[in-house]
Amino acid sequence: MELDYEWLGPLMFAGALVLLSFGYPVAFALGGVAILFGLLGISLGVFDPIFLTAMPQRIFGIMANYTLLAIPYFIFLGSMLEKSGIAENLLETMGILLGRLRGGLALAVVVVGALLAATTGVVAATVVAMGLISLPIMLRYGYDKRLATGVIAASGTLGQIIPPSVVLVVLGDQLGVSVGDLFIGSVIPGLMMAGAFAIHVVVVAFLKPEVAPALPEDVRAAAGKNLGKRVVQVMIPPLLLILLVLGSIFFGIATPTEAGAVGCLGAVILAGFNRQLSWRSLWQVCDVTLRITSMVIFILIGSTAFSLVFRGLNGDRFMFDVLTNLPGGEIGFLFVSMLVVFILGFFIDFFEIAFIVVPLFVPVAQKLGLNLIWYGVVLGANLQTSFLTPPFGFALFYLRGVAPREVTTGDIYRGVVPFIILQLLVLLAIIVFPGIVSFLPSLIR
Repeated sequence: MELDYEWLGPLMFAGALVLLSFGYPVAFALGGVAILFGLLGISLGVFDPIFLTAMPQRIFGIMANYTLLAIPYFIFLGSMLEKSGIAENLLETMGILLGRLRGGLALAVVVVGALLAATTGVVAATVVAMGLISLPIMLRYGYDKRLATGVIAASGTLGQIIPPSVVLVVLGDQLGVSVGDLFIGSVIPGLMMAGAFAIHVVVVAFLKPEVAPALPEDVRAAAGKNLGKRVVQVMIPPLLLILLVLGSIFFGIATPTEAGAVGCLGAVILAGFNRQLSWRSLWQVCDVTLRITSMVIFILIGSTAFSLVFRGLNGDRFMFDVLTNLPGGEIGFLFVSMLVVFILGFFIDFFEIAFIVVPLFVPVAQKLGLNLIWYGVVLGANLQTSFLTPPFGFALFYLRGVAPREVTTGDIYRGVVPFIILQLLVLLAIIVFPGIVSFLPSLIR
């Protein structure tokens, strides 16, 4: 009986991961496993049914969570900007501005990826938008397929780490830390990621000019008419929106939730100026927001049931003992937790990782004395890397869905490898030099 008691929790965790790996809906996988193991624990006499009475209160706690209200705001913001043509206009304008440089189009993709990350924080929207708009243009003017696909997929994942990121909102809630502090702490790491991508493009274009040529002179001349007016109309509005959303958070004027609401209003106004605001587009944006937010809430309810039964079976105590007794102390825990998140990122979305795995890591990180703001940024950077890693990186699937037929899956996989290495190097720098994360929050305070 004691053996069953000790291993029922870990077996429950493994059962949930197996169901998720087979593609079973996340909320139902977690909730179903919780019911099955709850009944099994009751029948074996190792689970007290009194735990289940806490479930309604936990659900009401989720619905009343003010921090989580930022999720639908930022999803609406990203979806509205996608519909309003901001991404398309930004890419075209930056392509013209940087077109005279070797690798200029690829640099434009990196810059626009960072700007879209700072306005939307939604990876799928960024990757799809840049894949549809910039990939055909880059291929038309002689860019190497691997460089073109790699830079688009990598730049699209910047939405994971550059605020305002939905990933950071969820991590802040699960870690029990200020989302605003997490946003501020992730600014320098996010800019480091974007800078590393840009330097890579410049170096490759210098060493191999044939893989990243400059735009032809006639194309630049034709596209560059009224460039000044175009820059003002296309670049200034999203920059003002970024300043409005992030500036209000950084300087303590608004919470991330309030800033997200203001950002939504700003996105609607921008869509109106771009003449892309209609009842149909508004309905589509609201529909996307409702679908994704409902998915998140159902996952939260399923994960709450899962964690309740898991705790009742003493699975959390088992995992705590295992993680706190790893060889190497802080370094051992950090290595194992990062490896687990990295591998799980191949198979399941960051919502599942945040709601299932991160709560197991938090008590251990607290006991070991880790700075949770720093740990949250490290987790975010790690998730960004896993989004890009073959064979199951989500950004690769998004790009594969919109790439032309002449671009193979192998081209995409090989193209992202240098960018994965760059991300891992930046991740290592964040771990070795925690001041990269803590500098801005301490400065603003």
